[in-house]
Order: sequence, then C-alpha cells, then structure tokens
Amino acid sequence: MARFTLPRDIYFGRGSLEELKNLKGKKAVVVVGGGSMKRFGFLDKTVGYLEEAGMEVELIENVEPDPSVETVFKGAEAMRKFGPDVIVSIGGGSPIDAAKAMWVFYEHPELTFDDIKDPFTIPALRNKAIFVAIPSTSGTATEVTAFSVITDYEAGIKYPLADYNITPDIAIVDANIADTMPQTLVAHTGMDALTHAVEAYVSTVANDFTDPLALKAIKMVYEYLYKSFDGDSLAKEKIHYAQCLAGMAFSNALLGIVHSIAHKTGAVFDKGHIPHGCANAMYLPQVIRFNSKDERAANRYAEIAKYVGLKGESTEELINALIKSVNDCNEYLSIPTCIKDYGNGMVSEEEFLAKVDEIAINAIADACTGSNPRIPNQEEMVLILKSCYYGTPCKC
Repeated sequence: MARFTLPRDIYFGRGSLEELKNLKGKKAVVVVGGGSMKRFGFLDKTVGYLEEAGMEVELIENVEPDPSVETVFKGAEAMRKFGPDVIVSIGGGSPIDAAKAMWVFYEHPELTFDDIKDPFTIPALRNKAIFVAIPSTSGTATEVTAFSVITDYEAGIKYPLADYNITPDIAIVDANIADTMPQTLVAHTGMDALTHAVEAYVSTVANDFTDPLALKAIKMVYEYLYKSFDGDSLAKEKIHYAQCLAGMAFSNALLGIVHSIAHKTGAVFDKGHIPHGCANAMYLPQVIRFNSKDERAANRYAEIAKYVGLKGESTEELINALIKSVNDCNEYLSIPTCIKDYGNGMVSEEEFLAKVDEIAINAIADACTGSNPRIPNQEEMVLILKSCYYGTPCKC
C-alpha cells in the first residue's frame, strides 16, 4: 500500500496571502527569516491579516539560512511561552523548515533532536496548533512537503527530517511574494525545483499519483525558468507553481542521491556553505550518469527528455541530451559546473580530498539515498563525489 499526502488546502494566485484573514484561532506566531519579508511589506501584511482574523500575534524573527538545531529549540521555547494555536511561517525554505521543527518541539518538549532525526519518527502533531506555510522562494516547496532540513553545525551535517506529520495544514502560494527574489536566488531555487521533479520521477517509489506532477513541473521549469531569470513576471509566477507541483511529487515519491550529496556537502567545508539549490544544480548531471546504468532509471530519464522536446534516436542519446540540457541551464543561470569552481575556489582540493571519505559515508546514510535508483557503495559514492568536485563524468 502506498500513501499520498498533501496540505488540506492550497491557496494560490496573486494576492492569495489575504486568505489569512479567514483563519480561525486566538493566538498566532509568525516565523520569519532575516528581513526581506519585512523590507518588502509582506510581514506587515501577514500580521495585519492575522489581527483582522481576531488573533494576537507574536513574531519569531531572524531565522538564519540553513537553520540550526539551536535556532529550532530557541523558537520552540518561545512558542511554549506564548501558546499559539496557529503557527505561520513566511519566507524561504529556511524559516519554514525551522518552523516545522519548532512545531514538533513545541508540541513535544520531551523530545530530543536525536529522537526525530531518523525518517518517520515524529509523533502526532496538531494537539496544540495548526501550521500555515507561505513560500517566498520558488524551489524548496516545503509548503507542501513532509520534510524539514535542519543543520547541526557542530557535526557539519544537514539532517532532512522526514515525516508526514510535518506536512503543513495550509499552503499559500502567492506569486507576488516570489517577485521579490533576486536573480541568483531565482537561478538556485529554479534548479532546486527541477532536481526535485527529476528525482521524484526516477525514484524507486514513484507512482501513478506522483508521476504527472513531476512531469508537469519539469516541463514548466524548462518552459519558464530562463524567462523568470530574466525578470519576466508571468514566468516567475509559473515557476512558483511549478516548484509547488514538484514538491507535491517528491514529498510522496521521495528523492535521491543528488539531495543526499547536497545535504552532506552544504555545511561541511571550512570557508562557507554551498547553497542547496546551487549544489543540486551542480550534482544533477553526475547523478543522472550514475543512475542511468539502471535500466528503469535510464528509461525514465529518456521519457523526461522526450517530454520536454529533446532529441535522440536511442535511450542513451536522450539521456545525453538531458544531461547537456541541465548543463546548458547551469551555464545560462551562471551556476558553476562543479564544487572546484564554486565561490572562486572556496573549497580547496586538499580540503575536499581530506573530507571526501567521511562525506561519502554520511551521504550513503542520508534519508534520501534509500529511494535512489542505484544505491552506491562507499567506493562508488567517493567516485561520484569526485566527479561533482572536478566536473568530470562519473564512470562508475
């Protein structure tokens, strides 16, 4: 038996933020990031609509990119003091992911982070509050997913929390908010959305409910991402919806080792982190090569290529065309081809080689690896990682 879970309600369209006026509750906490939502006026609108609904409102602000375990526990403590029956998070994937984890520890203060870091170990929620997610970026789709990525900076590991209990109750997908994204963020989040949809389509647990969502999302990204990057407002709206469709797909079909590697390389290097969407964009071509040695995955990649209009007489030609198209996207969007070229050499070869074995171990253990078409062993994962570092084709 399979399961397909989504938020109860998804409101979309320009101006749909106003739906907050119709929420029922006494107290609402709003979790937000570093300031863009305040700067563009959307935080004030959110608070105003909640107050119009008759609620007392308190803010939890300044959630950092790649939120930490410490931020989560601090926010949960603030929630326990305030006692909200509605939790709202507006912003990028980071504040929404953080708010999901805060929600868990608000309702279950007896738990430790170790208690929930393995997939499907989060107990029942909604005993104290419902959860409303409002994305400002067009990539993570955390507003419709059963996932939350939290970083343990001491260990240098991102943990993808996974449980249907943290799927939001309500998602508000308002493209007016996505219009505020700077160009680099449009690029990174757009490639994140593409990776979500591609990995969902080739996942070992893809199914008849997730496949149409994944394919539609892929086609929309191919049709609208360049225009979105160039500033077209309608294209930005379409990408905002495409990433949501991709989220519906991968929340139920799960992901693969592009994400496993991105989670384990994002915060491990000394001179800074690699943004998640950028990491996915760099790693996707290498993982397609690795996975395409599995017959089912190869056929599915070929189906994607044909669906978006790429040419090829054979499965191999179609896969090569798909890989080239991803590389072409990265070039158009000014995304590096490999870790070595990221951030003007931010990650030295010496540091990478010193850490690659440990990264491989952690990536294999990542929650996303289990649904990948091919499960790499340690040697293979090291080879994939080296391909991701140097930008050379993976031969394993």
